[in-house]
Amino acid sequence: MPSLLSTSLGRFRLVAVLEGISYLVLLGIAMPLKYLAGWPQAVKVVGWAHGVLFVAYLVTLLAVWVGRRWSFGRVVVAFLASLIPFGTFWLDRKLKQEEQAETENKSPVH
Repeated sequence: MPSLLSTSLGRFRLVAVLEGISYLVLLGIAMPLKYLAGWPQAVKVVGWAHGVLFVAYLVTLLAVWVGRRWSFGRVVVAFLASLIPFGTFWLDRKLKQEEQAETENKSPVH
C-alpha cells in the first residue's frame, strides 16, 4: 500500500482532512472565543491557518482534477465539501473507499 503522500489523491485527502479540522476549530472554538470571551486573536490566528489550508486544498484539488481526470461535476462536489462543516471528512471517506476498490481491482487473482 503506497504512502498517503506518494500520490496526488493521497496528498489531497490529507490536506482535505487538515482543512476540515481547521474549519471546525475556526467555527467551534475561535469564533466563540472571539464573540463570547472577547478574544479576537483566536480568529486571527486560526483564520489565517485555515486560509492557508483552504488554498492548499484548492491547489491539491486542481492537481487531482488534472492528474486523475476528474469530471467538472466531481470537482464542484469536492469544492462544495470544503464549504460545509464535516464535508471534507465525508469526501475523504468516499475517496478512501474508491482507493481501496481500485487497489482490489489491480491485485492479481490467486
